[in-house]
Amino acid sequence: MFYVWVGFAFVIGAIVGSFINVCVARLPFEKSLLWPGSRCGKCFQPIRAFDNLPILGWWLLRGRCRTCGQPFAISYSLVELFTACCFAGLFYLEIGCNVLDLPFLRQPAVQQDIAWGIIPWQAFVVFGWHALLVMFLLITSLSDLQYLEVPLGVTVCGTVVGLIGATFLAWPFPQATGRAPFPPGVLPPRIESGLYPWPVWPPDQLPAWLPPGSWQLGLATGLAGALAGMATLRAVRFLFGLGRGKEGLGIGDADVMMMAGAFIGWQPTLLGFFVGVFAALFFGLVQLVRRGDQALAFAPALAVGALATLLAWPAIGRNSTIYMLLSEGWVLGGLAAAGAVFLLLASFILRLLRGAEPPEEPVGQEQTAEEKKG
Repeated sequence: MFYVWVGFAFVIGAIVGSFINVCVARLPFEKSLLWPGSRCGKCFQPIRAFDNLPILGWWLLRGRCRTCGQPFAISYSLVELFTACCFAGLFYLEIGCNVLDLPFLRQPAVQQDIAWGIIPWQAFVVFGWHALLVMFLLITSLSDLQYLEVPLGVTVCGTVVGLIGATFLAWPFPQATGRAPFPPGVLPPRIESGLYPWPVWPPDQLPAWLPPGSWQLGLATGLAGALAGMATLRAVRFLFGLGRGKEGLGIGDADVMMMAGAFIGWQPTLLGFFVGVFAALFFGLVQLVRRGDQALAFAPALAVGALATLLAWPAIGRNSTIYMLLSEGWVLGGLAAAGAVFLLLASFILRLLRGAEPPEEPVGQEQTAEEKKG
């Protein structure tokens, strides 16, 4: 019976994928999501509801408008299929496999209920929250891939939603109280995971006005995540531009990490950025082979980094070195300063090796030069 719920998550993901297609097609151009309805881009005839079924609609139409025969891109159906697989996989991993290592899902009685299809409501909240994050990340990633632009409205909306959820779903939700980070005889130190993997700071160091489960702690955790994501990417952008002489990241990339940070907290966001850098190297090699030297969309790599870090956090957070790096202020500050110096030097060396970027000529001057050639 559990796999019936996995199939239901697949269907919900396909419907959400259809909505994502609409967002990617309209939001970068500041068009309404509600009006007009889906229609052919050539004859402007509305697409019938039966022909607009997620995944199946493209195949039923054989990729063409029923009225004028205008071909439709298969990417619409692929996005819906990919989103459906993401939702089904997320449901299976978080609820069936408990990759987040949530304490209440480790109970044998709860595991038996899940196998029979009886899903606790807390598990639905955890899955729904992270599925919402997946939706926002897919919209920004696909927009960046297609237009090299991340819609500000999506990231701002996602950040606000993340902060609201953080306020009401504070760590250690869905459990009542969090365990101490230093259980007797257990090394490395351990903080029990919740919907948010860790609170804004280790529980034994939290002030009295940030008790576990309070809205104050939740809001602080969400705000810290949003600020950490935005500040990290903007600092990297500034330092790279200062040393290299050209912009290395778009402002939209910082907004993507700001949004992700509001959903998962600052610790996974910081590590997710470094994971995203490695993912970007892979995407960059693929793009270099397919399209040559073209600007790289960084939002998909950041999305992969954030989600991969979130799902792997139970293993990451138990590492004593990671715990020390993310719980000692002086260590964190020292690493930030060392990273800033390294990035500045590396970008400056790159500038010396490749030379300064030629200044771009204004459009008016280019036209004048063409007229002189004529």
